[in-house]
Amino acid sequence: MDHVIRVVRAEEWPLVKELRLAALRDPVAPVAFLETYEQGVTRSDEFWRDRALGASEDGNGEVRQFVAVAPDGRWDGSVTVLIERPDAQVRFGEAAETHQAHVVGVFLRPEARGRGLAEELFRAATEWAWSLDGPRIERVRLYVHEDNPRAAAFYRRIGFVPTGRTEPVPGDPSAREIECAVARPE
Repeated sequence: MDHVIRVVRAEEWPLVKELRLAALRDPVAPVAFLETYEQGVTRSDEFWRDRALGASEDGNGEVRQFVAVAPDGRWDGSVTVLIERPDAQVRFGEAAETHQAHVVGVFLRPEARGRGLAEELFRAATEWAWSLDGPRIERVRLYVHEDNPRAAAFYRRIGFVPTGRTEPVPGDPSAREIECAVARPE
C-alpha cells in the first residue's frame, strides 16, 4: 500500500474541512452521514479548527480521526473514532453499557475505493481503541443506514455484526440506522 495511515494534526484543519465537504458531496452522503453539505459548508473556520484539534493527538484523548494520505499528500479517506463511556453523554444511539468506541465519518474518495484503504483505516482505528489505558474498551460499534447495503456488506466483511439494535434516522423516523459491533479480541 502506498498510503500512510495516521492521525490528523491540529494544524491540518483545512484538510479536515476539505475531506469532510467532499464526503458530504458524495452520492451516498444522504444515507451515510447525519449532516448535509449545506450544513457543513456554512461552518466557521473556528469549528473546523476545533474539530481537527479534538481529533488529533493534542486533543482530549477521547476522539481520533485517522486519514489515508497518498504519496502526493492528498487525503483519500478518513474514519473517526469516539470513545464512549457508560457515564458520558450519548452522542447517537443508546447509552454505552460498557466502555466502547464508536466509528463515525467513514469516507473514501471514489477513486480510492477497492484498494484496501478502508480496511487499513479501520485497523488503525480499532487498534487505537484497544490500546487505550484506563477502563478497557470492550467493543467498537458503528451505525449503518438500512439503505446503504454496500457499506453494510463491507462492515460485515471486516467483522462487524448487527447487534439487533436500531435507531431512527434523525429527521426521518421512517428510516433506520442499524448498529453493528465487533468485540474486543481476547
